[in-house]
Amino acid sequence: MTRPVERTGIFQLAGEARGQALVYSQPLSFWGGIDAETGDITDHSHPGLGQNVAGKILVMPSGRGSSSSSSVLAEAIRRGTAPTGILLERPDPILAVGAIVAEFLYDIRMPLVVCDISNLVSGDQIDIGIGKDGGPIVRVHPAINPAEPRRQ
Repeated sequence: MTRPVERTGIFQLAGEARGQALVYSQPLSFWGGIDAETGDITDHSHPGLGQNVAGKILVMPSGRGSSSSSSVLAEAIRRGTAPTGILLERPDPILAVGAIVAEFLYDIRMPLVVCDISNLVSGDQIDIGIGKDGGPIVRVHPAINPAEPRRQ
């Protein structure tokens, strides 16, 4: 059995979450790229077209574009169709605003973490926790039969 790997990072919005990783090498825009009613990826130019982000830990380099992505993310969080957490390679203020607004308006917290996302693959089980220092602890339980090969 493969042992979990721990990673540290920086919270853009603190919280705890658990879910199966949905990993993309390309950024995704929530405005026009995600259906807030279903959580389905609707961006025809994105490799995740037709997949669903609800209840997953979304892993990608960053968000992409439109400031309206924050309102779509907040609405998806309200509806329960958003990822349970998001891991990013680079900070994304637009996604952070959406997560913060959802926490403020709906009292629903979806953690947003900036950390090393290398070697994560779709299907990994990810737990996001809060460490003793208040920073994130990301535990990755590698998938036994990952949906995609691990990058070296």
